[in-house]
Amino acid sequence: MKYDPQLFCVNSTQNLDAGKSWLTFAYKLRKMKTTAVIIARFQTPYLHPGHHQLIESIAARHRKTVVALGMNPVKGSRRNPYDFYTRERMLKAAYPSLFVLPLADHPSDEVWSGNLDALLQSSFPAESFVLYGSRDSFIPAYSGALPVEELPGREGHSATALRTEYADAVLDSQDFRMGINYAYHNTYATVHTTVDIALFKEERSCLLLGKKKGRDGWRLPGGFADVTDAGFEAAAHRELTEECGPLEVGAMQYVGSMQVDDWRYRREVNKVMTLLFATDLLYGSPKAADDLEKVEWFAVSGLEAMIADGQIVSEHQPLVKMLMQKNFVHTISNRLLIEGKSPHMADGL
Repeated sequence: MKYDPQLFCVNSTQNLDAGKSWLTFAYKLRKMKTTAVIIARFQTPYLHPGHHQLIESIAARHRKTVVALGMNPVKGSRRNPYDFYTRERMLKAAYPSLFVLPLADHPSDEVWSGNLDALLQSSFPAESFVLYGSRDSFIPAYSGALPVEELPGREGHSATALRTEYADAVLDSQDFRMGINYAYHNTYATVHTTVDIALFKEERSCLLLGKKKGRDGWRLPGGFADVTDAGFEAAAHRELTEECGPLEVGAMQYVGSMQVDDWRYRREVNKVMTLLFATDLLYGSPKAADDLEKVEWFAVSGLEAMIADGQIVSEHQPLVKMLMQKNFVHTISNRLLIEGKSPHMADGL
């Protein structure tokens, strides 16, 4: 048979193409036998088009797909409003064949990576896995032993924007109302932190008290701590300024803390806990503002009689009693120090 270079080239090309096709087929077959793992949060009220494209494109390459759902330790927050069970049902309603596992967050990326590997290997022994994520997903934090494939980013879909869009949406349905009930019954009981301020003048012989609009009884200035406050001392200074006007005062001195019998929370699981601070007026004249419609100075010596007469609101009476006790011991100690005696003798007076 005569050698034909052109025929040889054609046959070689065909053989090469066939080899490439076989390698491609073998690669796809091997990949189909590998379990796909999607690491995501899916913190949305429904699966948006980007979610569907992600799941369907990966499921097309594999016979089995696992979703590892990120689990934040903070229950019921604006960033993570949906618990594991809610998101699991949403995913399986759209894709019943998905395997969904909870993956707890961890402050250490290394520990989190090890936990992910252990979760998959213990849930599906003897399986091989490939993890999928975009560039801005878990990939930069992952240091485990499993292979990772980076997916192209999908613009135009934001879970945060979607949650914000529906944040004030009220639906007229039983499911909506049951969802609200479910959310509140599956969050931790909360302590609402407040600060109350005892502002003194004239060597702590006079205490400033205020009255709220439409309510009888005197009370200490104060209010809820804010997430923008640098600390509770800063919160106390802010609340004093808001309710009594701009004043120059001394350092905020911590007196004590206690649970407040706030009428709004008496039948609630959540409660109010306050921190009491004391400070001295250095300059300025208090003027009622914000929640207070009136402020007045009262002699410390008359506080006990005001409590007995019910002139101080019931929820602040324990605070004033604490203040009287702490202030009394402080005054006795100062007098003993001036006289050259030990402050510990105060207990025997």
